Amino acid sequence: MKLIVGLGNPGRKYEATRHNAGFWWVSELAARERGSFAAAPRYHGRIAKLGAPHEIWLLMPETYMNESGRAVAALANFYKITPHEILVVHDELDLRAGTARLKKGGGTGGHNGLSDIAARIGTKDFWRLRLGIGHPRDSATPQQDAADYVLHPPTADERRAIEEAMTRSLDVWPLIAEGKLEAAMLKLHTVA
Repeated sequence: MKLIVGLGNPGRKYEATRHNAGFWWVSELAARERGSFAAAPRYHGRIAKLGAPHEIWLLMPETYMNESGRAVAALANFYKITPHEILVVHDELDLRAGTARLKKGGGTGGHNGLSDIAARIGTKDFWRLRLGIGHPRDSATPQQDAADYVLHPPTADERRAIEEAMTRSLDVWPLIAEGKLEAAMLKLHTVA
């Protein structure tokens, strides 16, 4: 892996919302690895660089979710990072809160951030770490629109579950960093 992208929306208004689960994850990774984010207007976001064992870029696009691909493409093109060297960490409506799943390629499931990345880099064939946030149909407000649901903070129980999933997925980070994604997937998906 050469580029880890956490998806979310910039600004205080959105920082605690479900849609920012990708931002939460890369922020925690940077803290664990003693990296720090800096503004990078050239790449339309904030970046951090991890140096061991290989140079890995962390990116939090500041383009808003629907244009995340602009930031990803800018950084990937400049550093000649191929799609199979990119991991996008994002919120996933179709997984219950507390679930984390790693996969390569596939559809975008209506996720506008993933759709824009796929359009801008020309393929859906990149790695994804899907952090379950649950779906409104399974919540106390099943009539809530999905677009509205992702732009609100999770309940306290949901937040705890999401944080537990983040911890489990961050525990397989060494495997991800080494490019052993199948091993990371097996370990993450078989956790009780």
